[in-house]
Amino acid sequence: MSVIATRPIKPMKASRMTLRRRRQLTGFLFALPALALVIGFIGVPIGQAIYYSFTSWNGLTSTWIGTSAWTQAFHNSNLWTALENNAMLLLSVPFALGIPLLIAVLLHQRVAGWRIFRSIYFMPTAISWVVLGLVAERFFAYQGTLNSIIHFFGFSHTNTNMLGYESTALAALGITFVFTMIGTNTILFLTGLATLDPSLEEAARIDGAGRWRIFRSITLPHLSRFIQLAFVITVIALFSALFSLIFVMTGGGPGYATTTMEFLIYQTGFNQGDFGTAALYGIILFVLTAIVGVVQLRIIGSNE
Repeated sequence: MSVIATRPIKPMKASRMTLRRRRQLTGFLFALPALALVIGFIGVPIGQAIYYSFTSWNGLTSTWIGTSAWTQAFHNSNLWTALENNAMLLLSVPFALGIPLLIAVLLHQRVAGWRIFRSIYFMPTAISWVVLGLVAERFFAYQGTLNSIIHFFGFSHTNTNMLGYESTALAALGITFVFTMIGTNTILFLTGLATLDPSLEEAARIDGAGRWRIFRSITLPHLSRFIQLAFVITVIALFSALFSLIFVMTGGGPGYATTTMEFLIYQTGFNQGDFGTAALYGIILFVLTAIVGVVQLRIIGSNE
């Protein structure tokens, strides 16, 4: 009676596990230099900011005051005003996405002069936001371009000063932000449209679908990933890239009407010399931005 020889299973599994661990160790060793740079240039400053947020720090000497620093900060009305301003500016995000999407769809149709228009719409991206802020400041000023346009159309007794009133200054900042994001998002959407198979639109036209039906059923679903990416970029810019616009347009005023979290950090640290509280505000802004980023990634993941 013959005995059928079987190959050992456990040693094979053990060798596979060893090979997997070696690959993981090799990958970790290759990633170690980049990880060290991330820890050194990002992790260490974040740790220092967390420490100084519990101190009274004037930039030279610091005194540990513990959680009382956080208690005082959350009782500061300026913090809540800045958070409210950031929340209100989120209303500009749909416009910062919708207008570039419309422009990209029109340019994708290869209208007359589409190459020139594509360059024109991209120009705000190539220009410094400081320059754009100066242009916007002159546009919305009492004797600026906006009033000149209004007077040109016959409303000579109507004058606006959007940057001079708390009720309108934040709206002017939001409009400027939308303008600054048009170039980036338009190019992003044009890139997405360039990957769309023209035969799909042609087949839909043959079946009798109109432009709106083609846009809703073919173009928009195809651009979903690009819209999600543009949304992430726009929201992060809204929380962390408005300083230059605010600095040259309003200086955070009138009052605190256009003071956002990042500008409040600057005011607290460099104008008031309270670097400990500024570090605390920086931690709050970091946490808020991280939460927004995680929520966005979860939404993108759920859609997939």
